[in-house]
Amino acid sequence: MSDLPRKAVTRTAKLAALPLGFAGRSAWGLGKRIGGLSADLVGHDLQQRTAEQLFKVLGELKGGAMKFGQALSVFESALPEEIAGPYRATLTKLQEAAPPMPTRTVHQVLAERMGEDWRDLFEEFEDKPSAAASIGQVHRGVWHDGREVAVKVQYPGAGEALISDLTQLGRFALLLGPLIPGMDIKPLISELRDRVSEELDYGLEAQAQRTYAEEFADDLDVVIPDVVHQCEQVLVTEWMDGVPLAEVIREGTQDERDRAGQLLARFLFSGTARTGLLHADPHPGNFRLIPGDGSGEDGDTAQWRLGVMDFGTVDRLPEGLPPMIGTALRMVIEGEAEAVYELLRAEGFVKESIDLEPAEVLDYLVPVIEPARAETFPFDRDWMREQAARIADPRSPAHQLGKQLNLPPSYLLLHRVTLSTIGVLCQLGASVRMREEMEAWVPGFADDEDDEGASPAEDTSA
Repeated sequence: MSDLPRKAVTRTAKLAALPLGFAGRSAWGLGKRIGGLSADLVGHDLQQRTAEQLFKVLGELKGGAMKFGQALSVFESALPEEIAGPYRATLTKLQEAAPPMPTRTVHQVLAERMGEDWRDLFEEFEDKPSAAASIGQVHRGVWHDGREVAVKVQYPGAGEALISDLTQLGRFALLLGPLIPGMDIKPLISELRDRVSEELDYGLEAQAQRTYAEEFADDLDVVIPDVVHQCEQVLVTEWMDGVPLAEVIREGTQDERDRAGQLLARFLFSGTARTGLLHADPHPGNFRLIPGDGSGEDGDTAQWRLGVMDFGTVDRLPEGLPPMIGTALRMVIEGEAEAVYELLRAEGFVKESIDLEPAEVLDYLVPVIEPARAETFPFDRDWMREQAARIADPRSPAHQLGKQLNLPPSYLLLHRVTLSTIGVLCQLGASVRMREEMEAWVPGFADDEDDEGASPAEDTSA
């Protein structure tokens, strides 16, 4: 690939090939079944072909198409295993890699944004990218003061591509919906499109990352690389080594999975309470598991820390998480059906024109918040699939009730981040003390007398 495809007609044609390809393969599959082949064999082949095309198109286009693919990849835990298998390998590739932009283009962007003498700012600069994402790619280097750095360079035309891709994908939302049962694709695409301008602004990203880095500078559990330099289309941060979370998902030990899961939950809830910001892009490519000095050769993970990258998408919540969330969750656990229903209605989750039975609403919510009820909850793909199937099956009471609930716009991003994090925890298969983290960091979840207890962030054991 020579450059980021920018012409709208070219990108639209490639994206249009996705739903057309789905339809064509479905017809091909029907023909095969009529010809006598096993439906299971034909289904597997269909999914494999679809996954391959999905990665090829989204990976080549980058931009909003790849951003959509990354968002989908964290939800593959919800797919039935016979479908998830072919998608898993191809979708997770979008988290860590994509076809690189040419070296000449990288040099051109650096010269335009950092000056013709940009090489003088580095002792070393690697032309081969170490990672690629939806709107830019990362190069490893050594800053002029000797620090190892990550240099993120934005693809030329990324903004135009993001908006064009997500607008086009929005038109195909109904056809793409079956990729993730139980999830409404259209609001996801709409919300991603609304965040385009923020993610393209490396100045905002640098500001958010500096806020996190300062707050977590001496933290025992979380590592945030500091910002070294920022200008338009270029962001230079400290380099961070560690085990990619995708690698832990593929081949980590159970101790590593549990430690990563605990720290991921801790970061999700504590980050907003401590910074007033919500890291809103929780796919595995943005996390590392960093061995601590005390881990030693025996493999003890108690001192391992979570490294967090990419602060391009954040939600600004200066007051922290809305107390309504913690209060409603606590009420569900305590079985207060009427109180939960009235709170949901007051916050707009139940529209005034809708009348529901409080007991039925409680029954709908209880399985979803199961992780917050147990002292330790074992996240796994089977649980995720069970929840997705319960909500997606048109014949189920949960599906019918869910259609009548409303998600206020102010909660949309928080909802997506929470679902994405749960998806990653299920990919990890981690056992997590979720309730402990929520009692410490989620306003309204714990009783008043418990709020004064020690923060779990002070406890480095997992």
